[in-house]
Amino acid sequence: MKIIVVSDTHIPKKSKTLPPRLINELTDADLIIHAGDWQSIDVYNELKSYAPVEGVFGNVDGEEIQAILPEKQIFEVCGKRIGITHGHGKGKTTEKRAVNQFEGEKVDCIIFGHSHIPINKFVNDQLLFNPGSPTDKRRQEKYSFGILKIGNTIEAEHIFF
Repeated sequence: MKIIVVSDTHIPKKSKTLPPRLINELTDADLIIHAGDWQSIDVYNELKSYAPVEGVFGNVDGEEIQAILPEKQIFEVCGKRIGITHGHGKGKTTEKRAVNQFEGEKVDCIIFGHSHIPINKFVNDQLLFNPGSPTDKRRQEKYSFGILKIGNTIEAEHIFF
């Protein structure tokens, strides 16, 4: 199963459209996960035209996005429990806030955004994955998004461009 993971698209503020490199991967995606800061419902609708979408709202998302998406969610894919949160809030790092969102809950993977900093690591048998941003790299060298592949294990990789 090929899952495209994206966050912090900030459309139309940071870009008018999704970048071609991302669109190329979306064409054969089985599922798309967005970890918040869509900024426009148009992004949600465009992503849905490629594959089913799971996601959460972020700190810059307005009522239109918040009306259809939760702040946090857990769902199961191929026997693996995936948690999604944006990661915004006060105190601690974005990563620690994301992990704390799922404290006491069994999840195999935590997907988060907010910092625009790509992260791909295992901590206590949980995959922590931040795809970065395909439209707002901030201080990062390149734009990025992610691909998850789920079988007996979860494998994640960043696509940098």
